[in-house]
Amino acid sequence: MMKRDACFAALARHVSDEVVVATYSSAVEWNELNPRVLNYFSMGAMGLASSHGLGLALARPDKRIVVLDGDGSLLMNLGTLVTIGAVAPKNFVHFVCNNGCYEANGSHPIPNQKVDFSGLARSAGYAKCYDFSELPSFQQQIAHVLGEEGPIFSTLHIERTRPLTYDYPALYAADKRRALKAELKRTAAAGQCGFTEPVR
Repeated sequence: MMKRDACFAALARHVSDEVVVATYSSAVEWNELNPRVLNYFSMGAMGLASSHGLGLALARPDKRIVVLDGDGSLLMNLGTLVTIGAVAPKNFVHFVCNNGCYEANGSHPIPNQKVDFSGLARSAGYAKCYDFSELPSFQQQIAHVLGEEGPIFSTLHIERTRPLTYDYPALYAADKRRALKAELKRTAAAGQCGFTEPVR
């Protein structure tokens, strides 16, 4: 089993101009580790991080979109896997932190803690699916996972975390959305759209 913040620290070393979409516990820890303009936090929309990420991936095929999801969140919107598999955005990477509970709502257990999220994504049509439960393996392979042609799915088997402070007004502040929109508009105006091959 791994710690989510350690996984995210490894991921942060390989993130540059990607848009990172995160929700609830993942958003809290990602923001602590890597606050940046190209973060999109989908608070108040549990289960919809992947749907928001898909919209961004389709709108900006030149940008790699990285979704940091939770197991409880994904269970509230499993249909998104089928939609993503069908549309098959090449620039889409989906991580699900699996600790067997609805962490943001008191750590109540999810209905089936043996669910195979990567298996669900594979049957839904994701191009590649991975499972990671050992940090050294994740650290070794993260660059490869991020560089593959999507949609890519990875389950991160993590421990339940320390108590987190969910400062929703700060994470979901309007100025963060405005800054993200301005940056995406700026890069589009600079002629960085029209990408047809996977971002490396």
